[in-house]
Amino acid sequence: MAGADAYLIKRSSNGVRDMHRRDLLAQGTALAMLGLLGAPAMAEVPLDRLSAYFNGIRTLEADFVQFNDDGSRSAGTLYMKRPGRARFEYDPPEKSLVLAGGGQVAIFDGRSNASTPEQYPLKRTPLWLVLERNVDLNRRNMVVGHFGDAKTTTLVAQDPDEPQNGRVELLFQNDPLTLAGWTVIDGTGARTRVQLSKIRLGGALSARLFNIPQEQESRSR
Repeated sequence: MAGADAYLIKRSSNGVRDMHRRDLLAQGTALAMLGLLGAPAMAEVPLDRLSAYFNGIRTLEADFVQFNDDGSRSAGTLYMKRPGRARFEYDPPEKSLVLAGGGQVAIFDGRSNASTPEQYPLKRTPLWLVLERNVDLNRRNMVVGHFGDAKTTTLVAQDPDEPQNGRVELLFQNDPLTLAGWTVIDGTGARTRVQLSKIRLGGALSARLFNIPQEQESRSR
């Protein structure tokens, strides 16, 4: 009987060790799962903070590179003076210019000899999202998408009355919060991406930079 008892004790001892091992593995798996579930979610910057970011900007200068749908690219300097004014000045030999001022957006085509620009109401363009006096993205019915992760946030906007005209996707770096660029998708699906760098805030900018009639006059000479 002693031999049988020893065998039974040995089996029982191994069974206990096996059970403890399985319990520990199960507990470890459960704890790992709970840890994953309990980890803080990596999320986009909220709309109210993005609004505050734009409202804190009075003037801005930045270098930009524009990547066109046909594979071409161009570069230049962006000047912004809130509220309501912006200037996209392309580097030579490009002579194009985009101005926002006086409630209008004017596009001067550098490939044409015409001094009269195409003009659109500023409030009908995505620029109005960031140039209006009091930006409140929570109340803007143009915002149709808002997503991101720990590093970047993307804001998608389009005209709710004319969505066929396309949309704009604003890209932000989260830390520190910075407008990194945007992509415009027109009604045909063509994409134009603008990447910003060397952003300078708070400098003095002349009102002359954003004056559409004066720019038109100087180009007609």
